[in-house]
Amino acid sequence: MAPIRIGILNLMHDKVATQQRFERLLKQAGQPVSVTFFYPVSHYADRPVPELVAKISLPLDLKQATAMDGFIITGAPVENLAYDEVEYIDEVRNLIDALNQAHVVQLYVCWGAMVAANYLYGVGKHRLAKKYFGVFENQVVAPDPLLTNIPRIFLAPHARYAELNEEQIGANLTVTARSKEGYLTSARGSEGQSFLFAHLEYGQNALLEEYQREIAAHPERHYQRPSHYFQDEVAMKDPRFGWQKTQAQYFDNWVRLVAAERSIKVCKIG
Repeated sequence: MAPIRIGILNLMHDKVATQQRFERLLKQAGQPVSVTFFYPVSHYADRPVPELVAKISLPLDLKQATAMDGFIITGAPVENLAYDEVEYIDEVRNLIDALNQAHVVQLYVCWGAMVAANYLYGVGKHRLAKKYFGVFENQVVAPDPLLTNIPRIFLAPHARYAELNEEQIGANLTVTARSKEGYLTSARGSEGQSFLFAHLEYGQNALLEEYQREIAAHPERHYQRPSHYFQDEVAMKDPRFGWQKTQAQYFDNWVRLVAAERSIKVCKIG
């Protein structure tokens, strides 16, 4: 059987770590998978593409993207910006259009989920009073194929400065899980798109590394520490990995969904 082809537009700060996380999770799902990473060309319109980025990913090409069986758009450190202020927003919107027209299975994560919900279903976002950051309890509130075999109450890491305007969510977008504090965890679009607002792809140390990266970039600012995460909260030591089983199940479910949709396409062509 030919490998399931997954494309990923990697918009995260930590390019290498992000690629390693997704590749590991997708390839451990129990089915042959090939993963291709892309970068937004417009992000480097006025400067050279960094050598590392060019080495580990390809320039986004819609023809290549729509040849994939499934596609993921990651989070991005731009949720405090208005969508039209993001330099690669047109490229992302064109990609979403192309994926829908080609009936490619889609998974949108964190900022990727926000921008897709806005573009596809007109749902805006608002800035939070403080970063929602840490490991929180979440509850399944509606059926979702990606939450199959996941406990009704489960842990997941969240890391974001913004949230969708829920009063704008209509019948075309169904919230399928939310955190104990009421924040969005996942949703399902009427056309089958999956929206993940938590960072279930994060490994054990990812929240700590994100906090350290923010502190290093702006040591003069106060940054929210990740909550409910460390065994030693005072010293910020020994991160817990309470979402590991949920993580594996979620991405296994998604790969199975992609495989099933590919089989349907093959049958129709045949």
